[in-house]
Amino acid sequence: MTDARPPFPPFDLDSALTKVQAAEDAWNTRDPHHVALAYTEDSAWRNRDVVLTGRDKIIEFLTDKWERELDYALRKSLWGFHGNRMAVRFQYEWHNADDQWFRSYGNELWEFADNGLMRRREASINDLAISEKDRRHLGPRPEDKRGPGHDIPLA
Repeated sequence: MTDARPPFPPFDLDSALTKVQAAEDAWNTRDPHHVALAYTEDSAWRNRDVVLTGRDKIIEFLTDKWERELDYALRKSLWGFHGNRMAVRFQYEWHNADDQWFRSYGNELWEFADNGLMRRREASINDLAISEKDRRHLGPRPEDKRGPGHDIPLA
């Protein structure tokens, strides 16, 4: 376990983009223990209507999430940044146990500690039922679809 996660704040455009892509890559592993390492031990979260604090609660939350949200595939996009804070928009697709597919749209506000770990995450999310044929995120983002010119669409 590490107690630092570069890049460190204050962020510039390149380091902010690097941080967002690293978060996308980590979440696409669907490994709650791996994802939780990017957060401080006492990280505070609001995710939809759930408020929690600490890595153990994050691991519990993500474990439950990915037991319900099957074949999860995520895209994140930097919206803005200043100092140690970022605004990120995202979309992810998943299906439930009944094979109903969804695209979830949301925004996150992130605040980082000096060591590059996230100490606060606030997420607002809504879900849209879609058909399987309307999926556009079919797994982790390929290398040739990263960087400038590969933003996620609005709808």
